[in-house]
Parts: sequence; C-alpha cells; structure tokens
Amino acid sequence: MSKLTNKNDKYDILIAGVGGQGTVLASRLLAAAAIREGCFARTSETIGMSQRGGCVVSHVRINSENASSIIPTGNADMLIAFELSEAARSLARLKKGGCCIVNTQTIKPVSSSLGASSYDVDAITDYINANTDKVHYIDGYGIAQNAGSVKAVNVVLLGAAAAAGQLPLSREVIEEAIIENVPQKFRELNQRAFELGYNYILSKSSTQQ
Repeated sequence: MSKLTNKNDKYDILIAGVGGQGTVLASRLLAAAAIREGCFARTSETIGMSQRGGCVVSHVRINSENASSIIPTGNADMLIAFELSEAARSLARLKKGGCCIVNTQTIKPVSSSLGASSYDVDAITDYINANTDKVHYIDGYGIAQNAGSVKAVNVVLLGAAAAAGQLPLSREVIEEAIIENVPQKFRELNQRAFELGYNYILSKSSTQQ
C-alpha cells in the first residue's frame, strides 16, 4: 500500500554509485513504481568524467512538479548508495532522520590505487555512522552473486530499500515496475535479487530486536 496519500506528499530519493553499477536503471524503476501509483515522478542524473568508474548520482523526485530536478542539500528522504565512499560523499544531501542503504562493496578510485590518496574503510564507515540516524549496510554484491549475477546488485539494493520501511512505495508496486521494465529473459533473475535484498534487511532487523 502506497504511503503517498495525496499529491502534496513529496519524497526524494538519491541514488549514488559509480558507472556500470546500474544506478540509472534503479532510479527509473523507482520512478516507474511511483507513476504506477498515480504520482508525478522524474529522474535526473549527474555523471562523472568516466562512463564506467566515474561517480554517478541519480535523483528521484516524487510529487515535486514545481521544484528543481536536483535534490537540494539536506532534502533527500532516502540515500541508496551502491558503494561505500559514494555513501559518504552524498550524505550532505540526506535530511536529518533520513534513511541510508549502503552497499558495502568498495571500488577504489584510481588515485587511491596509485597511492596518491588513501581509502580507509573504517574511517569512511565511522563517518557514515556519525552523520546518519538510520543506516542499513548490505553486501549487495555478494547477494547479487547468489541471485545469479553481480549485475543485479541494483535490484538487490531496491529490495533492501523496500524492506527498510521508509519508502512510500509498496513492495508489490516496485516488483511490478521491475517486471514491466526489465527484459523478459532477466525478469526471474531480478525478481530473485529483489527478494534476497528484501529478506536480508528483514532478517537483520529481526535479529536486532
């Protein structure tokens, strides 16, 4: 059941990752799900210098017809980060009390690989924890492998986001958007990836209670 009871209910989702991880498709699936609910939805992307390996940030704005297509700093209701450092980089756009889904996969930038800068996983994680009220970490890459392909990491994270209980869209409507917008030969894979991501967050939440 959608939580968007009227067109004045606005919701902003920021999706951050690097090229090749499927962030753009994830944003379009969420927008498609919102449109199925009768909402206005649009997406916008900011893409780094390199198509693969560069930063990619997708903005999904629901019921914001008269606002910018870019989510302002401190306004995102949810941040879905496909990579650890990209979560830290995008935290400033998340509102106080907003929810953050973080894929624990790390993709070191070229500068770090060449020794020009460091990539300190513990320091990055500490920064995220200190600046986020609600954060869920998930090994999206490993779960996608179990689903059948690492390319399904984007749908794993959508499942996790749906299970976190903060999205205004139901599990069912997101799954319907996946079925309608993914080529038939990949539907079963993506449905399995969504379910595994969803169940991971549910099981993690139950063990913490």
